[in-house]
Amino acid sequence: MKLFITCVVATVFVAPVAFASGEGQRRPEVFEKLLGCRSVKDSTARLACFDKQIAEMDAAANRAELMIVDRGQIRKTRKSLFGLTLPNLGIFGNSEAERREAEAFTEIESTIKSARISGYRWMVTLEDGARWVQIDGKSLVRDPKAGQKIRIRKAALGSFLANIDGQTAIRMRREN
Repeated sequence: MKLFITCVVATVFVAPVAFASGEGQRRPEVFEKLLGCRSVKDSTARLACFDKQIAEMDAAANRAELMIVDRGQIRKTRKSLFGLTLPNLGIFGNSEAERREAEAFTEIESTIKSARISGYRWMVTLEDGARWVQIDGKSLVRDPKAGQKIRIRKAALGSFLANIDGQTAIRMRREN
């Protein structure tokens, strides 16, 4: 019985990660209650309602049951996840404009933190910790090394092309 109650409580109080109001996605209950305070006619009661609901939102955020992110944070997260295949969780927005923006994100530019060769293929780690591995047999004129610039862009069939320090592109895939 105790396990059942824990599961019910967890189901009731776990909120979506963002306030996305896209199709098929509901807003967290704590947010809906806050919006409901607008309909209270009496000024004193309305203020009390807002104070109570803000306190509940703050408590939910402190328990990591609710996260509020802005568009800048979403863009930064998309950049850090570039190259990974992820399911559509709906946490980055579901509107048509947001989907087009995500699809338009086709390349990144970064700096190499470290590079090493494994067999005949390069393994490159970027400043943000993203690890990329060469998947073709092309040779580079100059070996990649820390501090060099790298540009990685989407290519055919889910692969990516990387230009390291302005050299001819090599085909790569994201490891982590």
